[in-house]
Amino acid sequence: MEVLRIILTQSSANYKKEETVLNKMTYPLPPLSTIIGALHSACGYSEYHLMDISIQGRYESMHKEPYTDYCFLNSIMDDRGVLVKMKNPNLLSTAFDKVAKAKAATGNSFRKGITIEVINRKLLEEYRGLKDLLDKIDEFKKNRSDKVLELIKKRKSSLTNKKKKCEINSQEFNLILKREKQIKELEKEIKQRLKDYKNEKYDIPYSKFASVTTSLKYYEVLNNVELVIHIKSDENTLKDIKENIYNLKSIGRSEDFVEVKEARFVNVVDEIKDEIISEYSAYIDYELIKNEQVYLKVGDKISANGTKYYLNKNYIIKENKRIFEKKKVVYASEYSAEEGSKNVYFDISDGKKYIVNFN
Repeated sequence: MEVLRIILTQSSANYKKEETVLNKMTYPLPPLSTIIGALHSACGYSEYHLMDISIQGRYESMHKEPYTDYCFLNSIMDDRGVLVKMKNPNLLSTAFDKVAKAKAATGNSFRKGITIEVINRKLLEEYRGLKDLLDKIDEFKKNRSDKVLELIKKRKSSLTNKKKKCEINSQEFNLILKREKQIKELEKEIKQRLKDYKNEKYDIPYSKFASVTTSLKYYEVLNNVELVIHIKSDENTLKDIKENIYNLKSIGRSEDFVEVKEARFVNVVDEIKDEIISEYSAYIDYELIKNEQVYLKVGDKISANGTKYYLNKNYIIKENKRIFEKKKVVYASEYSAEEGSKNVYFDISDGKKYIVNFN
C-alpha cells in the first residue's frame, strides 16, 4: 500500500494537554488532531478530509519556560490588577492595551490615581471621564428624572381613582383613558431616553475596559524534536499534502516552527521476515497491545510499561459544539512487532525500518 511519509524536526515544541491549567504540560508527541489540523491548514482545506495517520518520533530533553498568564475578571475593579482596554471587545479576541497597574496589595484606585503605575495616560483619562459621566447620569436620574417619574406615578394613581367613579364608556371615562395613555407614553419615553443615552455614552464605551490579574506559569517544552508521520488517505488528498507540505509552518504553538526534512511516497507492507524493533517512541493502538500484536517490552513479548492516552482525532459539530472521536492509545518507547494486521504495517524502504500503526 502506498502512503505518504513526512519527516520533520522542531527545535522546540509544546503539544498542550487540554486538561492542564496551572502549567501547560505537553504530550510527548503531537496528538492525532494536532497533526490532522496542521495538514488541513497547510492545504487550505475548509472541510474535513478522511485520513489515518501514524505518529512516531523522539525528543532530546525537556525544560520549562515561564510565561505571564492573564486572567480576565468578571467585573472591572478600580483597586486591583491591571486596567486594560480591549481592542475588539465584540470579537473572540483577547488583544488589549494596558492602561494602568495597581502597585499595592490594597488601597489602590485607578480613578483617583492612588498607588498605580500609569501605562497609557490618554486611556486612563478616558476611563476616568466615563466614571465621572456615570456620576452625572446617576445624579440626573436622582434629582431630575426620578422626581418627574414620581409625579407621573401620582398622576396615574389620581386618574385611576377618578376612573373608578365614572361610568364605563362614558365621555369622562374615555377622556381619563386617553389621558392615562398619554401619561404612560410620556413615562415610557423618559425612561427609554435615559436608558439610550446611558447605553450610548457610558455602557458601550465602558464595556471596552476590563480588569485582568497576572500570574507566573510555565510551559513544558520539548527540545530537538524529530517526527516521522505516515499518512493514509485517498490519492488526491495525499498529493495535496505533498504539494503543500512546505506551507506547514508550525506544530503545537505558533512559535514551534517545523523544518520538513522529507515528504515522499513509500510502500508499506504487512509481512516481514524478521521482527522489527522500533528506534522511535510512538502512539500505539491500545487493542494492539492488549492482543499482543505489538510488544512493549522488547524480546519478552509481554505487556510492559507505557502511558495510556485518549487522543482526539476528528470531530463532528453537534448543537454548536465540537464532539471529538477519541482514540485509546499507549505511548511506548520500547516496542516491537513481527506480524502485520489491519492497522499495523512496516515501512522498510531506504534501509529504514518503521512500525507503522495507523489511527
